[in-house]
Amino acid sequence: MPINLDSYLGIDPLALKLEARRMEVLANNLANVDTPNYKAQDLDFQSVLASASAGASNATGSAATSAAGTSFEPTLKYRVPLAPALDGNTVDAQLEQAAFAENTVRYQATLTFLSTKFRDLMTAITGS
Repeated sequence: MPINLDSYLGIDPLALKLEARRMEVLANNLANVDTPNYKAQDLDFQSVLASASAGASNATGSAATSAAGTSFEPTLKYRVPLAPALDGNTVDAQLEQAAFAENTVRYQATLTFLSTKFRDLMTAITGS
């Protein structure tokens, strides 16, 4: 009996891709903390994940297949600044660092979930 790996892994591969993309966006914000007129961007992880998984499930029956593909690109939103700089830069370094740290923890947790699922699958296959 064939195993559908996408259904076994669930939404974790898609979450991992979105967390990696968010990490890139946050790192880009931090890299441009001193760039005049730079506007901080972010993505709403939960809404993007929900819409991507719902769209993929409706189209293919699997949340990880088409949404986790390389063509999936979440829409970025501009962050509303608490106190914009005089030069027009909206990056708050402390806020970005906190968001980056939180996203790193989520990324590591998702990797742990996937690792556990693969370990369980290997145990089921090998029997030990």
